[in-house]
Amino acid sequence: MKVNPRSNRLRPRRAALRCSSGDAEAGFSLVEVSAAMVIFFVAMLGIFVSFTYAVNYNAGNSSRAQALAVLQQVVEELRSKKFTPTKRDADLDGGTKATKYKTTDDGNRFRIQVVDDDPLTPGVQVDNSKTLKEITVTVVLDRPAPGWQTAMPARIVLRRVRAN
Repeated sequence: MKVNPRSNRLRPRRAALRCSSGDAEAGFSLVEVSAAMVIFFVAMLGIFVSFTYAVNYNAGNSSRAQALAVLQQVVEELRSKKFTPTKRDADLDGGTKATKYKTTDDGNRFRIQVVDDDPLTPGVQVDNSKTLKEITVTVVLDRPAPGWQTAMPARIVLRRVRAN
């Protein structure tokens, strides 16, 4: 205890606050906080890129499924046409057909290309027996987003035999 000379009273001595490192203040420095923020932002950027990739991949799967649905619809229309010795629908005349477009409910626009190798049309025969008709139908997203969608058209080769 120390005696106060003015009042002649005893006063307790205050203990100085000390850290184990010997500094009077404890906490993070500006450099440490900056380094932690950089690491945090790099990790967040990685997560953001992963989510973006997943969204684009799922959008590509959705457009591929829609292309297959459009392809199935076109093939069913072609299968319903007559191809017999006595009657043949005009839609089954040989050659490359004019490009058609189909827009789905969500706004995706698909380009439909039909190539008909007709055994009865000179110059476009695949089979010389004049019984086999080969129709190639290709459905492609008209304006694909950059990425794997550009290389993935939906394509089918439909072979029809002349019925009785």
